[in-house]
Amino acid sequence: MLGRCPVCGSWGTLEEEVSQPATPAKGVRQRSGSAVQKIQEVSVQEDMRLDMHCGELNRVLGGGLVPGSLVLLGGEPGIGKSTLALQVLMQLGQTVTLYASGEESLKQIKLRSERISGQPENLYIVSETSLEKILEHVKSLKPEVVVIDSIQTIGTEAVEATIGSLTQVRECAARLLQYAKEHNVPFVIVGHITKDGALAGPKVLEHMVDTVLQFEGDQHYMYRVLRAQKNRFGSTSEIGIFEMQQDGLREVTNPSELLLSNNRDGLSGIAIAVAVEGVRPLLIEVQALASSAAYGTPQRSSTGFDARRLNMLLAVLEKRIGFKLLQKDVFLNIAGGIRVNDPAIDLAVLLAVLSSSMDIALPTDCCMTGEVGLAGEIRPVNRIDQRIAEARKLGFKRILIPSGQKHAPVSSIQIIEVARVTDAVRMLFKQ
Repeated sequence: MLGRCPVCGSWGTLEEEVSQPATPAKGVRQRSGSAVQKIQEVSVQEDMRLDMHCGELNRVLGGGLVPGSLVLLGGEPGIGKSTLALQVLMQLGQTVTLYASGEESLKQIKLRSERISGQPENLYIVSETSLEKILEHVKSLKPEVVVIDSIQTIGTEAVEATIGSLTQVRECAARLLQYAKEHNVPFVIVGHITKDGALAGPKVLEHMVDTVLQFEGDQHYMYRVLRAQKNRFGSTSEIGIFEMQQDGLREVTNPSELLLSNNRDGLSGIAIAVAVEGVRPLLIEVQALASSAAYGTPQRSSTGFDARRLNMLLAVLEKRIGFKLLQKDVFLNIAGGIRVNDPAIDLAVLLAVLSSSMDIALPTDCCMTGEVGLAGEIRPVNRIDQRIAEARKLGFKRILIPSGQKHAPVSSIQIIEVARVTDAVRMLFKQ
């Protein structure tokens, strides 16, 4: 390589230029029939979704896997991403599927399949890190579903970069997206996450794929939650709940019965909230502990609930109700190891903190739902009829709802409307 130009004699002026034929850029698909059309003239046919034989996964995907789609599945190490992907392929029966792993050997995949119990004839596995070789196997087998575990462990020869680098991840995802759209084959790629919980790799990776699924949960608990952070073919408000067992993941069709304990009678600091995740109502046990601060600065800690929202609710408790917590530590926990984002559990959080601080148990036959505003008012929530029906189904006799919230008439459960937090406090604590 020359550092000095032999013509002009200048240094550092030479640049390498690779001569290539006029071909499309990488990742650009050549499409036929790209004529301009009026939107009224475009014929739309609904894609036939592939049934994954897993009700929870089908719900999150929007009814099944769309052919030609690219799905990104992320989650913490050891949460069960590989187990979920392999188990779903094993449940597809006669469907030809391919599981390509760059992290495990064939013997390791075999051992996990024996633990899950089931070895379908049309499930093919390969341990490979070369994208070109994986696509060769896909072309020869012609599977209906392909799982790649994981995108950070495969690389392409078209890029001179280390496997797992941003350039390799972006280029491999672009090649997989191109193949999926051209051959109408759905791909599920497993992705790593960073220490902050975000998906590892370039942010463009999430923009490229059709669906982003997040598999989350506490490793010390048995429950796992599957959420859709992005879905071009369905809603992102649905969740799927699984239970981790020795023989794999089991679908939880009625999580409310499993998330509630039966030995809370006489225990303070426990309130039952009626939350909604997607369109599914859940009864959740909110546990709070308020104790005297051992150090100068009181602690505020929450598990499964937004810590900033907890601080806001505690400020409402002090300002609007006059309950001083300046010298008390407050700990909050959502039982079962799941995380809840529904603001309708605000009322249960406040009442659980009050119950623990006053050491007075709340009635076991009463549940509640309602968002708390900064003025101490109870704001309306969505899907109130589904919440009331779920509480009645599980045997609760009373439910606290926001005042003025319209609902269908029901029997066998008493509906108590409260306008402010002080109303709920007087009613439950007899003050």
